[in-house]
Amino acid sequence: MRSGIFFLVAVVVAAIVFGCALAINNDYVFFAGYTVLQFIVLATAWNILGGYTGYVNFGSAAFFALGAYSSVFMHKFYPMPIPVLIVIAAVISGLVGLGMGYLTLRLRGAFFAIATLALAVVLQTLIVNWNYVGGSRGAYVVRPATVAFLGNYVHYLFLLMLGLAVIALTVARTIEHSSLGYGFATIRDDELAAEASGVPTLRLKLIATTISGALMGMAGAPFPYYIGYLQPSSAFGLEYAVNSIAMPIIGGTATWLGPLIGAIVLGSLQQYITVTISSSVNVLIVGLLLVIFVVIAPNGIVGLVQSILRRRRYERKPA
Repeated sequence: MRSGIFFLVAVVVAAIVFGCALAINNDYVFFAGYTVLQFIVLATAWNILGGYTGYVNFGSAAFFALGAYSSVFMHKFYPMPIPVLIVIAAVISGLVGLGMGYLTLRLRGAFFAIATLALAVVLQTLIVNWNYVGGSRGAYVVRPATVAFLGNYVHYLFLLMLGLAVIALTVARTIEHSSLGYGFATIRDDELAAEASGVPTLRLKLIATTISGALMGMAGAPFPYYIGYLQPSSAFGLEYAVNSIAMPIIGGTATWLGPLIGAIVLGSLQQYITVTISSSVNVLIVGLLLVIFVVIAPNGIVGLVQSILRRRRYERKPA
């Protein structure tokens, strides 16, 4: 019931955001907004495994690229509407996430993180040597200039990513307030104690990797249509791996709200820096902000606000 109400509220907010973007009537707002929304989905997806369950995943770019290249493959094999491509990307990336989890989730800590990074390297090597999807030279995806009802195709892509952001946030919040989320939390807090208490830790971790991978693949599916030309260096870009980790940490990993706040703050800042200075500065900014938040607010913006509110309530209590 609460998840349904949350979804309806999120849809209303998304409609207001889309209406405001249309009122501004500037294509760059849609391009930049698409990127920020894309990072909201990626950060939320990473947080399901890295934040809720406590398994740090360095392979976010691999799942994002997997979704993007599944769209390129289908575009060449049998063109389909983007919503269908998003579903296909979710299934493929979810299955890869399940397989990755089955092979690597017996590892813990740094060993698991290194294994996920190795997955990204392996997938990138396969894509570079797969000529059907463009290989190392890349692939062009010619998108139509307009779409029925909405007109501008960029507006259509923005609306699709807005819908994906609503879905990702609804999934994350539903998990957080369910028995599944409590199971994830027991693994994050003390996996050995959870196993001793009878919690099916491996099954829960496989569910986390599957959901996280599926959402990342969904985020990548519209990407070829967004840029028009896809190559391995752009699909497996460092910014996807770095931002998907940095945004939840900056926003707060203990709640669904943290990745949303982190993605909006950091994503908007990166878009501003890209226009005013250079996109090459973005990774530097991410590093600096990570250092600052790890020192000043290790629980992120949400944790910092919660601690301030708790302190104020404690100070107001009568002696």
